[in-house]
Formats: sequence, structure tokens, C-alpha cells
Amino acid sequence: MTASKTSPHALTFVLITVLIDMIGLGIIIPVLPRLIEDVAHVDIAHASVIGGWLFVAYSAMQFLFGPIIGNLSDAYGRRPVLLASVAGLGVDYLLTAFAPTIAWLFLGRLIAGICGASYSTANAFIADITTRENRAKAFGMVGAAFGIGFTIGPALGGLLSHFGDRAPFFMAAGLSIANVIYGYFVLPETLSPGRRRPFTLKRANPLGALVAFRRHPLLLGLGAVLFLHFLATNVYPAIWAYYTIYRYQWSELEVGLSLTAFGVITAIVQGGLVGPFIARFGERMAAVISLTVECVIAVGYGLATHGWMIYALLVVGALQGIAMPAINAMMTHEVEEDAQGELQGAISSLMGISAIVSPFLGTQLFGMFAGPGALMELPGAPFFLTAILSVVALWMFVGVPRRRLA
Repeated sequence: MTASKTSPHALTFVLITVLIDMIGLGIIIPVLPRLIEDVAHVDIAHASVIGGWLFVAYSAMQFLFGPIIGNLSDAYGRRPVLLASVAGLGVDYLLTAFAPTIAWLFLGRLIAGICGASYSTANAFIADITTRENRAKAFGMVGAAFGIGFTIGPALGGLLSHFGDRAPFFMAAGLSIANVIYGYFVLPETLSPGRRRPFTLKRANPLGALVAFRRHPLLLGLGAVLFLHFLATNVYPAIWAYYTIYRYQWSELEVGLSLTAFGVITAIVQGGLVGPFIARFGERMAAVISLTVECVIAVGYGLATHGWMIYALLVVGALQGIAMPAINAMMTHEVEEDAQGELQGAISSLMGISAIVSPFLGTQLFGMFAGPGALMELPGAPFFLTAILSVVALWMFVGVPRRRLA
């Protein structure tokens, strides 16, 4: 089906859905520490431990259910899966807004992870309604909505925290419910019954994509480097709010604004600097520089004694975002054209696994080295772990043979 054959509102709905998903993820980061403190009656250090498990629950559901939901949409159509996912997010936000106990918060995060795993369906929907010539542009718009949502979310969460730590969840619920109503009237079904296939669990294996590394042994070294890179950088979103509240006594608004600044700086680097930087230094050297910056910046975050230092580190630290596209490009040179999709699926699996492991490691370390019961007062411990992982990644990358690599 092409865009000309479907409602002009269809793409708009998908973009709004992705936008709301990311706003909903970002909106909770500034207020979640205080909400956990309130519900569980613990200090910020112990709240980080609980928050880490909440993050793990969300990421694990996304990882496990991404392939399942994508395959469900192939079997039953895109429309019911997308509408159910958006409605489920609305229910999640309401559950969290009224949560009287930690158990309710966990239930909410589980539902959010399952419903937020609808990106595969959103991408399939885009493929259904666009021509080959316009498909890349449409995927780019989805990526832009993804970035904008995560940039807006933390700032909005910080601003709404003025009305209470639960206020952002009521806002997110309202947005989701409004989007369901909008989608009910404008969203068409783009997958005809004749193009559907039965659902099977075998095709919904989230680890299945990793077989690409076995089929292409030359990718193993670079895959290991990327995995360590993902492990290192995924510590930041899990620990950021707890660390800045504890060490600099930041308010929810200050936490949200810092994350928004991070989003804006990252967008500028990813959108305007990656290409010229790699063209100037080459893929291999660009990755070396980026991984080196990643090591140094992590130590900087762990040692920073004043909140204003964070913003200086954010600007320089944005260069660490060049590592992923540079290494990804190098990996694409190692496989044939008909295996590129398999490669990207394998990389996505690595990202999913790291999104489960990193929050656990980072938050548990913070809980061990901050607060009254700390083994020793070292709240920057999660960032020092990031630095260690980055050093190992850099060491491994330098050791990867130059054979066929840029």
C-alpha cells in the first residue's frame, strides 16, 4: 500500500505514537526518584536500587516483547496492535499515577515495557503505507519523533513536578488516551488478510538475531566492542536523576533541564557532526577518538564536585555518540548486501541486552556507595564502572585486525 492509498492521518498517528512513547519514558526520569522515596519510604540511595529494578523490568519487557508484538501485527494486522499498545500505555500511566505501593509501580513498568515494544509494528506500518522512494524519509521522521520526544519528556516532567511527583503521569495518560481516540477514527488497516501469516513463537525469538555474529566471525570483535560501549553508556539514563539529586541537590526541574540539554546537544552532534567527523578522520580513527572521550568523560562525571561542571562535560561528552555510527559502518563492510538487515537485528539485540544489564549494575553500585549505609562514600562509582567498560572497549577495538576495515 502506498501513501496515496491511505489516510493522510495515518503517518501522523504513528509519529504521534512514537513521540508520546518517548515523552512518557522521559517524563518519569526526573520525578521517579522522589516518587519511589515517597511510596517505599526510603532514602535516595535505596530508591536508586529500586529504580534500577524498575528500569530492568521495563527494558526486559521491551526486549522480550518487541519480536512478539511485531509478529502479532503480521498475523492480526497493524491497527489493533498499535491501538492496543497506545491504550496500554495510557493504563500504565494511570496505574503509576495512583500507585500506592512499589508493587504497583513494577506492574506499571511491566505494562509500559510491553506496550512500548510496539516500535517494530510502527516501522512495519510505515513500510506498508510508503513507497520505496519515500520510505527512508518516513523512517527518518520516526527517528526525529523519537529524539524530540525524549528531549521534551524530561523537561516536561520537571516542570509538571511543581504540581506533585504524580502530575507528569496524569499528563502522559491524557496524551495516550487522546491519541487512542484519534487513532480509532483515522487509523486504517494496512495489512490485508491475504498478506498475513500465522503467529509462531519460533519467529519471535529475541535472541535469534544474534546468530549473525556466528555466521560472520569477523564481526565478533567489533560486536564485543559495541556491547561494552552500550553497557557503558546505558548506565547514564538509569543513574542520572539519583546521582544529581544526591550529589548536587538538584530539583526535579533541574534534572529535567539537564536531560533536555543532553538531548539537544546529542541531536546537534548526531545530525550535523557525525558525517563530517567521520569523513575527516575515517571510521576507525573516529571510533578511537569517540571511545577515548567516553573514558575521560565518565571519570569527569564521577569526580565533578559542582553541578555546573555537568554541562561542560555534556558538551564535550557528546562526541562519544560518534562511536556507534562509526563502528556500525565498519561492520556493514564485513557482510553482503543481503545480510545487512540481519546485522542490524543483531546489533539491536546487543542494545536490548545492555539496556537490561546496565541499569542493574549502575543503580546497585550507587546504592552501595552512597547514603548512610554506604560501604564508602563514592557516589560516582557507577561512572567509574562506565570508564572501566569504556577502557576495555577501546583496548579491544584497537586490537581488532584492520583486515577489510576502514
